[in-house]
Amino acid sequence: MSAHPPQLRVMETPVLGPRELALFQALVEKEAGIHLSAAKDALVANRLSRRLRELGLSSFKAYYAYVTERGHEAEKVRMLDSLCTHETSFFREPQHFDLLRERILPDWAAQGAKGMRPRTLRVWSAACSTGEEPYSLAMCLLEALPPGAGWSVEVLATDLSTWALERTQQGLWDLERSRTIPQPLLKAFMLKGVRSQEGLMKAGPELRAVMRFARVNLNSEGEWPAGPFDIIFCRNVLIYFGAEARKRVIDGMLRRLSPSGYFFLGHAESLIGINADVSSVSANVYTPRARPPATHRTR
Repeated sequence: MSAHPPQLRVMETPVLGPRELALFQALVEKEAGIHLSAAKDALVANRLSRRLRELGLSSFKAYYAYVTERGHEAEKVRMLDSLCTHETSFFREPQHFDLLRERILPDWAAQGAKGMRPRTLRVWSAACSTGEEPYSLAMCLLEALPPGAGWSVEVLATDLSTWALERTQQGLWDLERSRTIPQPLLKAFMLKGVRSQEGLMKAGPELRAVMRFARVNLNSEGEWPAGPFDIIFCRNVLIYFGAEARKRVIDGMLRRLSPSGYFFLGHAESLIGINADVSSVSANVYTPRARPPATHRTR
């Protein structure tokens, strides 16, 4: 009997060639509007390799055939989940939240107190990733427009990724992620984990009461929620879209924005090249342009 251990078969890493990459590029842009450049080949190969291993497939060509076969829609969703980027943080791009807390929300609070606007507010956080953005928005809203003052607010958090959306619904994060939350808001709205949840923090009941969740593909407007919304955050996602899809998404969102609402883009995004009837309020923040009252010609 040999003293040497049996030889283990080493699985070869599948190669994502230019043809296979082109197939996935076209599929992802068609399904989600996301443009994967050729420079993303290593990222695509790395993230999709996990799906190949799960399914026992030996090549990207076989995986493409599988994911495009009728009846495998669930795997198509998993594929898109794998390719989504989930970089986010609480109060990311803080100047936007400063604008809300120092100008926009105090103005609306004053208008509501004078009966100049209804005390209801709807907010859409599109491409919300793991929830840090919509919960940051909810904290700002509840601080400035509390239910005790008669306000009713709703924050709709949506994302393409089912995995990210599940994390958002849990409202549970590592405590270290609290560092960017202003201390008064952290104390007012977050719970610190103890015992089995030590090192974690959880959204408190006031936050959970105003949150709504839905899986939304921004490339498929038929799936979108109905407006109007007073605030729409669509930040740091359209940089991954092709020009045509980017314009289509922005046009659709502006149609869902209330006449007095605000539209927020990410720091690397803008409306340059898009003929939008809006005014710039601050960096990457827009509001519908006020239209002059209609005039009637007398005869």
